[in-house]
This record gives sequence, C-alpha cells and structure tokens, in this order.
Amino acid sequence: MEKQGSPLPLDARSADGSSGQRILVVEDDPLLATVIAETLRDLGYVVDILADGNAVAEHVRRKPPLAVLLDLGLPGRDGFSVCRELRTFSTVPLIMVTARSDSIDRMHGLDIGADDYLCKPFEPGELAARLRALLRRTRQWQSTSEHAPLHIDAATMQVSVHGVPVVLTPIEFRLLHTLATHPGRVYSRAQLLDSIYNADHVVNDRTVDSHIKNLRRKLVDAGLEDPLGAVYGVGYRFLM
Repeated sequence: MEKQGSPLPLDARSADGSSGQRILVVEDDPLLATVIAETLRDLGYVVDILADGNAVAEHVRRKPPLAVLLDLGLPGRDGFSVCRELRTFSTVPLIMVTARSDSIDRMHGLDIGADDYLCKPFEPGELAARLRALLRRTRQWQSTSEHAPLHIDAATMQVSVHGVPVVLTPIEFRLLHTLATHPGRVYSRAQLLDSIYNADHVVNDRTVDSHIKNLRRKLVDAGLEDPLGAVYGVGYRFLM
C-alpha cells in the first residue's frame, strides 16, 4: 500500500491549546496500528498507540494530543463509550475508524462527538487528507474565536466576554463549548445531553432547555448579544 499525502503543517496546535505534534492512535489490530503510525510519522508526527479503550481518557489528560484516531471495534470497551467519555472533558479533534459498513453506526459516532470517520480498509492518503482537513477546520475556528468578544479556553474551562470572566458551571461550559466548536450546526437536545452528561445519567431532554436558559442569561448579562439560537422542534445552534 503506497503512502500518500503531503506533510501536515508543523505549526498546528491541539484543540485544547497545547502545542505539539502528538497523535494518539487507539487500535487493537497491531498490523493496522503499525501502518497508521508509520503513515503519521512520515508526515512528521509523534505517535502514541493504545490497544485498550479503558486507558484512553487518562492518556489524553496526561499527554493532550493534537488529534485522536479511535477504532470503533475495540475489545472490552468500544469506541462509542470512549468517545463519550472524552467529550466530557476534551474537545480534541477525533476521527473514528470503523470496519462497520452500517451508516447508522457512523452517524451515531458523529452524533456523540466524533469529528469525522474512516471506513476500513482505507489508503494512507485518505487518512492524511481527512486529518489535514480536520486540523485545518480546528485552526480556523481557533483563529476566529481569538478575535471574538466571547473567549472560550478549553484547557482551563474558563469563559470571558470582552475580557471579563463569566462564571459557568461545568455543565454550562461543556454545553457552550459543544455548540461553539461548530458554529451554525444544529444540535438536537439528545445530542447535547450526550455531550454534557455521562451515558448512565438519566435526565429528561428538557433539561437542556433549562441549562440553555441559564447559560444565555449569564452571557447576555455579561454584555454579549445572545449567541444561542433555538431551532423550533429540533434543538439549538451557535450563531456567532
């Protein structure tokens, strides 16, 4: 399998603001993990490999990567569960790798927080292209947010409006960050619940409305024009 793709920018930064060129590959197939790692190293990255989904969250906390390639079909704990846990504390760019051809599985992965997906088998060139596009979108969002009146620091979970800190609860922060990371994208209440609560936390969909109301009040009181748009019968989107 011929390796393809030009080197990715060496000034990239991770979604949580940390510097570095570290990519985390979570794959239990040793051969495929090796092929992916060699492709990424040829592009100039340092690669960490994990085969156990239970070790991912701690690794991401300890060594924040530039991006994560996450296999869906991990033994013991699948990629869906790992993705949900990561999205409770991190917005690291994440590509889900799956051998499943069912579009429902792929859509579910995107719904719970994956940014893109790759279907096995794939060429190294496709991996490089998808990773390059994802990191480009991430950098564009970070560049825009740096000059906006609303500043969101994912690493410290702090928010400010025109330089003045706004005190949010952890749930309000995760809700705002989920919406703001993809401006204009409409999220259903169920999708937002997945982003702010653990999978075993049972709450009503309308709980989101209450959190949105409180979040909106805090942002508007701080002098920001309401950035939280309601889409009737569906959910919410970020308007800035």
